[in-house]
Amino acid sequence: MRYTGRVEYAEARTIRARNTRLYRLAHWPIWIGVFFLAPGPLTFTLFADGFGPGNLLWLEAVLAATGLAGLRGQLPGVEPRPYILRFDEDKPNPLYRRVCYTFAWNAAASFALLNGTGLLIAALTGRWYMKQIYRYAYLPVCGTVLLLGAAGKLPRVGLSTRGEGTERRYFYGSVWAVTVAQTLLLALWKTQKQTRATGIGKLAIFLGSLSLMGLAAARGALPRTRPILPGEEMVAD
Repeated sequence: MRYTGRVEYAEARTIRARNTRLYRLAHWPIWIGVFFLAPGPLTFTLFADGFGPGNLLWLEAVLAATGLAGLRGQLPGVEPRPYILRFDEDKPNPLYRRVCYTFAWNAAASFALLNGTGLLIAALTGRWYMKQIYRYAYLPVCGTVLLLGAAGKLPRVGLSTRGEGTERRYFYGSVWAVTVAQTLLLALWKTQKQTRATGIGKLAIFLGSLSLMGLAAARGALPRTRPILPGEEMVAD
């Protein structure tokens, strides 16, 4: 099906020779969040029971690792200067970008899939198995995403940056949809009882928000979800 949504033209984009300190600093928390979410069962305890000693130790480790990587310019958006200037250029995709975006895909896809599965089971049976799902299913799901990333089968994690102009929209579209849906789900989880009726309502809202945001992203109506058509240089975060 031919794309009929909004587009951007590369020649209309502002080119940055260097990233400002504020710009680099603003991107650091993104990667802190991505890697902080990586141990799924530990993250589940955070939302279920609150911030515990394990969460604190892991956060300290993530802060140290991402801080060091950021100082060395090896986090996307935290580089001293943009790495990608021409979206259709067959340029090697650095290992740090491939690793970071692989874990970002894990944060988006794994949690959405597992939460959706838990909601579906609750809606059908009236019983909640979220703790068990995260205990036993998170590692296989996360491992699958990481293997796909290692094989270069996910957007923005291939060996080349040639497809950046379109791949970035799949990534940001997924981030928009999952972030909104997960935020709504968290609010409902904290304010409603865990019954079959509320499970059905949560499932409907979760799937509905994913669908609506996904449709908006597919039409290029959300930031960074428009394909970039050939032209001059561009900057991709």
